[in-house]
Amino acid sequence: MMQDLSLRVVIVTGANCGIGYHMAAGFASRDAIVIMACRNVEKGKAAREKLLKKYPGTMIHVMELDLADLESIGRFTDEILVKYKNLDILVNNAGVMIPPKSKTKDGFELQIGTNHLGHFALTGKLFPLLKSTPGSRVVTVSSIAHNIGEINLNDLNFETRKYKKWKAYGQSKLANLMFAIEFDRRLKASGINVKSFGSHPGYSRTKLQRHSIVWRLLNIIAMRAKKGASSTLFAATSDMADDYVYWGPTGLLDAWGKFGKSKINEKAMDEKVAEKLWELSEKLTGVNYQF
Repeated sequence: MMQDLSLRVVIVTGANCGIGYHMAAGFASRDAIVIMACRNVEKGKAAREKLLKKYPGTMIHVMELDLADLESIGRFTDEILVKYKNLDILVNNAGVMIPPKSKTKDGFELQIGTNHLGHFALTGKLFPLLKSTPGSRVVTVSSIAHNIGEINLNDLNFETRKYKKWKAYGQSKLANLMFAIEFDRRLKASGINVKSFGSHPGYSRTKLQRHSIVWRLLNIIAMRAKKGASSTLFAATSDMADDYVYWGPTGLLDAWGKFGKSKINEKAMDEKVAEKLWELSEKLTGVNYQF
């Protein structure tokens, strides 16, 4: 475990609340330069003040990032590439969960657009900086809901099929994990010294569940968000994570318990679908990775 992250630059998307906040806190506690990438800047600033009270003197910055808007992603990455000479850790954490049917600014179904395509574009635009930073890491947060996901390459955005919010959420989380695995495969094949991991928080108490009455009731038995963040922090900072690609709770249903090597649904290991999803994601976002 890397105890000291001094001068290491870390970006956490969705860092103003829930698991993302505790990820930012974990990095700040090790003296990293933490960039809180938030859609709501005011909430991000409030979260930053809380962190600075706990870790005075830490370099914590709030920057606006709306993953449902490719222009916002472009502005964010342009600023990062100008301001920073290294990017050591990128945590693709932000997301939306089972909202009513809606679209991103660019016309994508909101969940696949924000959770997968937004992070795909973000990572691709930051890839040159990641490649130039020795030993950099990317951790993409998936979910146990990837088990219920199906990638529909012919209708990724629910344009011709009936929108079902859980189906759309499962698809987006499966896409997250497939991206993490396919990215890892391509990096290794190219000999590039960047590592890609997937992680998941199990069943943790977050604001993502605000659209589900049942899940709000089940929050009574959910893990604390701080504990849910631990698997991502491990993947992002520990050399011990290098022999596996997907980390999360390993107890009942992979929803609770100590984190470790988490089960990967065989659907996420389908290389043919992963390659086609990658190609489609490049086409939809206009972001091409240079390996």
